[in-house]
Amino acid sequence: MGYGLIAVSGRQAAIIEMDVLKMNPKKDHYERLQMIHHRMNELIRQHKPVCCAIEAPFFGKNVQSMLKLGRAQGVAIATAMQAGVSVAEYSPKKVKQAITGNGNANKEQVWQMLQRILSFTEQPEYLDATDALAVAVCHHFQESNPLAMAGKSKGWEKFLQQHPERVCKP
Repeated sequence: MGYGLIAVSGRQAAIIEMDVLKMNPKKDHYERLQMIHHRMNELIRQHKPVCCAIEAPFFGKNVQSMLKLGRAQGVAIATAMQAGVSVAEYSPKKVKQAITGNGNANKEQVWQMLQRILSFTEQPEYLDATDALAVAVCHHFQESNPLAMAGKSKGWEKFLQQHPERVCKP
């Protein structure tokens, strides 16, 4: 499982950390889920993120793999939500489109574009780490895009200000 953390200042993003959680395939599936929960808790305690973005599962032919991936994502989502961290989900195509401009880009193209966007030179050992970093940057782009934010209300007070005709008066 890859993970990537970014810090956002204004509209600029900077890499904090990216890595993979290496799991022994000989371990019981439930032990691996516990490892995900434990690592997510560590990352949340250490970095205190305000949001968590995950990549939506893509549909493969192996049903068992999809079931295991769904469980792993469920553990990650539940851990974040339990810590009060909001969660957003993006399709692989959306992430690739946001990073490279091409929804069919390969992992190397995504990694190379991330190097330009975040100004880093190191090459990760596993591209799962850069995939996770791409999801974080995609979320940043989505949240900082004024067009994406258009029409979103910030709570009831703002909604009522924007729609006074919806207020019922006795």
